[in-house]
Amino acid sequence: MEITAKTAQELRLTAEEFELIKQKLGRTPNFTELCAFSGMWSEHCSYKNSIKWLKTLPRSGGRMLVEAGEENAGLMDMGNGFGVVFKIESHNHPSAIEPFQGAATGVGGIQRDIFTMGARPIASLNSLRFGNLADKKTQRLLSGVVKGIGHYGNCFGVPTVAGEIYFEDCYHTNPLVNAMSVGIVQIGKTISATAQGLGNPVFFVGSATGKDGIGGASFASANITAESTEELPAVQVGDPFQEKKLLEACLEVIETGVVVGMQDMGAAGIICSTAEMSAKGGVGMHIDLDKVPTRQKNMKAWELLLSESQERMLIVVEKGKEEAVLKIFEKWDLPCSEIGHVTDDGLLKFYMYGELEAEIPAYELVLGGGAPQYTREFKAPAYLEKIAAFSIDNIDDIKDTADLKAIAEQVIKIPNIASKKWVTVQYDSTVGAANASTNAPSDAAVVLAHGTGKALAVTTDCNSRYVYANPHTGAMIAVAEAARNIICSGAEPIGVTNCLNFGNPYIPEVYYQFVEAVKGMGEACRKFNTPVTGGNVSFYNQNPEGPVYPTPTIGMVGIIDDFSTRTTLDHKAAGDVILLIGEQQDDIASSEYLHKIKGVEFSPAPHFDLDEEFAVQKFVSSIIKEKLVKSAHDISEGGLIVTLLEKSFNRGLGFDVAAKTDGRLDAFWLGEAQSRVVVSCTKQQAEEIKHKAASNHIPVCVLGTVTNGNIKVNGEDWGTVAEWKDKYDNAIGNILKASMNEIIDINSNEEAMEVH
Repeated sequence: MEITAKTAQELRLTAEEFELIKQKLGRTPNFTELCAFSGMWSEHCSYKNSIKWLKTLPRSGGRMLVEAGEENAGLMDMGNGFGVVFKIESHNHPSAIEPFQGAATGVGGIQRDIFTMGARPIASLNSLRFGNLADKKTQRLLSGVVKGIGHYGNCFGVPTVAGEIYFEDCYHTNPLVNAMSVGIVQIGKTISATAQGLGNPVFFVGSATGKDGIGGASFASANITAESTEELPAVQVGDPFQEKKLLEACLEVIETGVVVGMQDMGAAGIICSTAEMSAKGGVGMHIDLDKVPTRQKNMKAWELLLSESQERMLIVVEKGKEEAVLKIFEKWDLPCSEIGHVTDDGLLKFYMYGELEAEIPAYELVLGGGAPQYTREFKAPAYLEKIAAFSIDNIDDIKDTADLKAIAEQVIKIPNIASKKWVTVQYDSTVGAANASTNAPSDAAVVLAHGTGKALAVTTDCNSRYVYANPHTGAMIAVAEAARNIICSGAEPIGVTNCLNFGNPYIPEVYYQFVEAVKGMGEACRKFNTPVTGGNVSFYNQNPEGPVYPTPTIGMVGIIDDFSTRTTLDHKAAGDVILLIGEQQDDIASSEYLHKIKGVEFSPAPHFDLDEEFAVQKFVSSIIKEKLVKSAHDISEGGLIVTLLEKSFNRGLGFDVAAKTDGRLDAFWLGEAQSRVVVSCTKQQAEEIKHKAASNHIPVCVLGTVTNGNIKVNGEDWGTVAEWKDKYDNAIGNILKASMNEIIDINSNEEAMEVH
């Protein structure tokens, strides 16, 4: 067939990129070669519209053992001779089209990024965004995604320990499904995604290749439209039991010492793993595609190159040591085939039955090599003018405590705030016996890293409405809240992985959001000494009405060196003193109260000052290490009243508190100003904390005391903790139940009409 610019455009390459490919090859590519460039130069693989800004993030320093982007996942020093490996990635587009498999394969893919480095995964997290929960489509997507995450994670045998879920109208068409995995490895036993050694054999291991997932990387690099369902084959199908075998086989083969390099076949499949491993090692490969195990007959060369069938690895092995590899994979009953060897000319040569199908310099395909890099036009969105026009003076304050109680009863049932147990009970959080947060909740999940003498605190965080309101400040808040959650759990934050979910980068207003968010993220990460170890950019998250909220999800890891300093969020004993640490602000901007109860769409990001945040976190960390607090919980969505209620639910202990403000009641109780933490402690500890706070110029006030189970606010009886917990626990389930009853009623009416 004749290859033209139109052919390239059909493969989602621009006419300019087609000319660049011809220039790099010195000729017109054939169809198989053009398909290879299409996959590798897709946004999903090349980061062509984001890499220049990503390079401005802090990508080295601290405890980092490899720089960002060097390997499949970040690697940081835990101490005691161990490293922690972690990464977060998106599977948004596949989940929008086929929620179960889209989410399931997202979980599987991120686990492979961890164990391909020689680490054993010990914890999974996620960050999810959906449309309005009352909407039937949202309920279908939510159900499918949650089942997919639960199915893969539960069968694979890694606990899902933490996550977050938000429901906003802008995610109606394009939900966000971000999956994170954390693993541990002995330093010095990691495997690099690098091909080296002339003549070293190249092995394909894992599941056989099929036509599922072909073009998945390109599919993820375009807007979702009404026609996207026609691209359903681009969604992969996963097998968690096969991946469990692959995990054990890969870790076992690494122990033999014969593995030179290894990489999973994720986005763009074989072409990606061969190109990236070769380019990194400065070598080439001779690959016989007809030796690739397949589960469908007569697959073409381009299909084999671009298939994203799951549970597959590419391994380069020392020449002469092939038998050791074959025996291990035979033991685990997994396909294992020698499909080629390493060359020294830098070229990828793909053959089918002896016929050369494609010849491409590996360097020209990859990020950091010949893949194009763009800087797009950006300008501030017009809606920011509406945000700037917001005035709190136009919002009536809460009249009294009775009014506050009625509003709090609504706020506690907002899906963004209410208990997510309808979701979390579908995940296995206890497999592996390492999750220390099952019955002892803390702001970040705490996971025992068996054999290391350490524990990890892990979290995912991003309030995308804050980022929408102010991309720079909102991204800083996402980093700060993650660090605050780690600190409040008794850990030291060490590093970040990010998943940057934005709309179409060719829209200047969207690119502005991206640029400002990256700037804010970088500023905050430098302040907290939490370098960015790697992550994922997901563009083209668009609805017909426009882009989703800018959502730069932060995955953060912290270290607990001394488990006796581990801190939970719940009240411990009646009579304990409740303290508010941090500055109170007359601020309700971007709060759940203002948005969901008052119906205000445009307001600024909540109060945030980076230096103030850093000082509060440093102070809270110090009093935790000195064992002056019995619980700690930061103030976030829903404000102070939600924080107090959440501190009560685990043990059924209530509180007797009063407002300490001359300002607005709504801001005091429901505002979401940052840099505030609520702790409980003994009376003696409270005096020590106040004295220490005064010398460090940290605001602290006494809110009240912990009770046996009743709740009092400003002297008024608000009932029992059990009553409030019932509202909190069942809010999401009640919405879904009401929807199901409505469906049953409709079906019953239709049946009655048919009978009549």
